[in-house]
Amino acid sequence: MVIAIDGPSAVGKSTVSQRVARALGIPHLDTGATYRAAALVAHDAGAALDDPLAVLQAIDAASIDIAGARVIVDGVDVTGRLRSETVTHAASFVATEPAVRARVVELQRSWVARHGGSAVVEGRDIGTVVFPEAPVKVFLSARPDVRAERRAGDAEASTKTTAQVAAELAERDHRDSTRKASPLKPATDAEIIDTSDLTIDDVVDRVLALVATAGRTAPDA
Repeated sequence: MVIAIDGPSAVGKSTVSQRVARALGIPHLDTGATYRAAALVAHDAGAALDDPLAVLQAIDAASIDIAGARVIVDGVDVTGRLRSETVTHAASFVATEPAVRARVVELQRSWVARHGGSAVVEGRDIGTVVFPEAPVKVFLSARPDVRAERRAGDAEASTKTTAQVAAELAERDHRDSTRKASPLKPATDAEIIDTSDLTIDDVVDRVLALVATAGRTAPDA
């Protein structure tokens, strides 16, 4: 079973997805890491980010894998490099290119297939594009002020004010929701959960309840 968990930044996707995966005893895939890895590969290869063919060639020439919380490129753990401003900027840029997104989606689907076909997969287009047939689809949201406060507490935002963080989140939301390829939006059959006033336990319990219901109603259940 694939559990698709989508939503913008700072709504609790990663924490919720990881805890749901642990509770179910299945793998967890952060698809954002696959885009960051693709961007890193393109950057290291010297590919121009506005040249889709060059970016695709760089991706195809590399071996990209996710092992738990680690990202491995050509046998080297590059996890520590993925949150740099350079890679963050590059990832946002390359992710807007339809051909690159299509190739990275192939990597994501292949990863899940190699891990037995069951996983908690988090991202922005999982329920709409990557796994549209997933039996459980969740879209997490939160009020802008709550999201800004949460993100401002992250180490990577330690030098920024909450107002700066809020502006960056709004810019990212606009870019993700208006792009032509796989825009950020809930699947029509997704359960939308506003995490603003919920604890992590509350959200995890709601997702697990959806999984239990899906398991009971599955054709082979």
